[in-house]
Amino acid sequence: MTKYVYDFAEGSKELKDLLGGKGGNLAEMVNLGLPVPPGFTVTTDACRAFLRCGSAPYGLADEIALHLERLERQAGRRLGDPADPLLVSVRSGAKFSMPGMMETVLNVGLTDASVAGLAAQAGGDERFAWDSYRRLIEMFGRTVRGVPGAAFDADLDAETPQAVVARYKDVYRRHTGEDFPQDPHEQLDLAIQAVFRSWNAERAVLYRRQERIPADLGTAVNVVAMVFGNLGPDSGTGVAFTRDPATGERGVYGDYLANAQGEDVVAGIRNTMPLQELEQLDKRSYDELMAIMTRLEEHYRDLCDNEFTIERGKLWMLQTRVGKRTAAAAFVIATQLVDEGMIDLDEALGRVTGAQLAQLMFPAFDLSGRPEHIATGVAASPGAAVGAVVFDAARAAEVAARGTPVILVRRETNPDDLPGMIAAQGILTSRGGKTSHAAVVARGMGKTCVCGADELDIQPGRFTAGGRVVSEGDLISIDGTTGRVYLGQVPVQPSPVVRYFEGTRDPHSDALVSAVDRLLAHADKTRRLAVRANADTPADAARARRFGAQGIGLCRTEHMFLGERRTLVERLILARTPGQRDAALAELLPLQRGDFVGLFQAMAGLPVTIRLIDPPLHEFLPPLEDLAVRVARAEERGEGPGEHLTRDRELLDAVHRMHEENPMLGLRGVRLGLVVPGLFAMQVRAVAEAARLVDGARPEIMVPLVGAVEELEAVRDEAQRILRELGVEARIGTMIEVPRAALTAGDIARAADFFSFGTNDLTQMGWGFSRDDVEGAFFTRYLELGIFGVSPFESIDRDGVGRLVRIAVDEGRAARPDLHIGVCGEHGGDPDSIHFFHEAGLDYVSCSPYRVPVARLEAARSAVTAAGSDTR
Repeated sequence: MTKYVYDFAEGSKELKDLLGGKGGNLAEMVNLGLPVPPGFTVTTDACRAFLRCGSAPYGLADEIALHLERLERQAGRRLGDPADPLLVSVRSGAKFSMPGMMETVLNVGLTDASVAGLAAQAGGDERFAWDSYRRLIEMFGRTVRGVPGAAFDADLDAETPQAVVARYKDVYRRHTGEDFPQDPHEQLDLAIQAVFRSWNAERAVLYRRQERIPADLGTAVNVVAMVFGNLGPDSGTGVAFTRDPATGERGVYGDYLANAQGEDVVAGIRNTMPLQELEQLDKRSYDELMAIMTRLEEHYRDLCDNEFTIERGKLWMLQTRVGKRTAAAAFVIATQLVDEGMIDLDEALGRVTGAQLAQLMFPAFDLSGRPEHIATGVAASPGAAVGAVVFDAARAAEVAARGTPVILVRRETNPDDLPGMIAAQGILTSRGGKTSHAAVVARGMGKTCVCGADELDIQPGRFTAGGRVVSEGDLISIDGTTGRVYLGQVPVQPSPVVRYFEGTRDPHSDALVSAVDRLLAHADKTRRLAVRANADTPADAARARRFGAQGIGLCRTEHMFLGERRTLVERLILARTPGQRDAALAELLPLQRGDFVGLFQAMAGLPVTIRLIDPPLHEFLPPLEDLAVRVARAEERGEGPGEHLTRDRELLDAVHRMHEENPMLGLRGVRLGLVVPGLFAMQVRAVAEAARLVDGARPEIMVPLVGAVEELEAVRDEAQRILRELGVEARIGTMIEVPRAALTAGDIARAADFFSFGTNDLTQMGWGFSRDDVEGAFFTRYLELGIFGVSPFESIDRDGVGRLVRIAVDEGRAARPDLHIGVCGEHGGDPDSIHFFHEAGLDYVSCSPYRVPVARLEAARSAVTAAGSDTR
């Protein structure tokens, strides 16, 4: 039969799946001989059974009764004894810390019959006893029976404690239709069930979603004999950290509140004193606490967060856990523990995360001035940006060139907006999600971006949000870490970590930068996965190299066809004869060659993977509607067939000819190269000619959107002919971004030197999602329903898209054992996805330059995790 209840002495921290973090740690402290009040833990198994059936599982009540008897013997008191009552706290405790998200009920067991007995225990202190009763009625009413907390509001100093209790009982009766229960065992049973139910409370569900905590874990419940910090000046309660959780500095950190219970500290209804002052109030308890904290930190080999109560000079430990900390403190503490001999560098890598490093790399707003918040969107690219609102990309570039920081505000962005995006401090859109054009490009450039802020009503020259009208030129501040938009200029705090990566800050300048430097140096020695960057310009490539990239895994050549070159592309599209087409390509060739020379120089000695042009050509033409209106108006005005009208008519004809209902599934990628003669050949020739001009150039040519080996073979044959002609060696491979390519990878590998997974498109086509539309349309609802734990565009879908990746890796390598395989989609910089790519056997990941350090760290953490699994 399933065992549902454990005494503290029966457990340990290794049983946190069953006992929760709090229960496991209470058991651990008991095993260490520390002063912990007696108690027991009801397991997560019991919670899951209760939530499945809506009632307590068979046998649970008998187990609770048995363990309660043991608790009573240890405490020397009985629950409900009128003369000498035992009171207990009933606290939640899941495997992962969820502070404040679930319920707690204190003073359970107190009744009309036992309140006098509690006063006698307290040396005749009736105020203490009646105040404890008042606290129980309020907490029980709110937690167990859903009585609104505001209903209990009272001026506690204006009435006697007995009068307050009488009024609270009336409130309870009015809202529930029942008297407050006078059976202490009924109170205990109902409180345990309420804690179980709180696992699915709205705030708990939201927190789990945010922290990616699985929804099926359930919570344990800890029943602990009450100890009281509100028995006078020789009593109190507090929280103590073994190191500063904000900075990682060693020392005494925490708060203490004399003559108070724990919820008084949490509620903030009284001002606490620094923990150091306890030494003056009660040196014996202070010294004992310091010794216990040292012992706990040595035992857990980490920062510990401890809750304690002093009851008339007696110290009781109520909780310990590995403490939450800021990203900065995580890095500092990890290296401190290495220096102190508690952990090695491999374990130190397990104490920090790529997400924490990403936080340290982006500037943050100082919100102490309480800026006015006017809208919230999708936190698409982290950072803090302040600037004048500009609604047009060309205008953004113009204003920024004059030295004015700008925020580019658009309904959505497109490739034409790139100059303005480059010029802007940040990008704000009212549409799109984390993989929209604005988001992907912004992350690649390290720009702050907030997408999908649908509260914005964007009109010519202004937008409205939060009841405010914001006009062009007005200052706003956008937070790409939280998705929040603020009116006016919010002060920005720069990141010392980015200055270190840029080479403008000494790695030993402070504890944080030194810690990051040490851990990344060890990460580079430890990881198996190489880390490349997605970079399209020499500046991006140089930055990526400074950030530790080992080459370029994706150069998107379509970004090189914008701006002044757009007219050349239009000429290519409008070409009616081979001669006209060849002339346009001939003009593009030297421009492309110059692009690649810059990239090869920035990455000399390292591989540079150049993807041949991918988007459909119609993206380089004016929108159909705009062009049709322009032509119609010109004809209505009776304009003759001048140069502009003739050109517009030709453009309109081309747009009609190339119009597609779903261009993402149309004429793009390899299809474009096969349909437009000479286009891919021009690019391959530019690559080869550039490689001949740069010592140490290592070009790789990647063919996009291949779905059949015959497509790749056709492009490869022409590319190899050009490479042989110019005497240049280059590997030729393909992006695996079409599901059919993953399923026929064995065939495609025969014609490919390498694979690179384009997981953005592979996710889009695998799920049948339009990545520019679905996040704003229904992803929020899918997350609420638990269909997604996280967006599949943000973290790889291991079961579906991930299976396609594994099939392609296995079948590709079976056909060609030396096949080099990487990933260049957005998932290449996602910490969770990097672990999957390590497991799947890829050779490298490629990501935006600003994510390179994150990928370096997570690639090493993947290797350490895998090595630990292999030794178990």
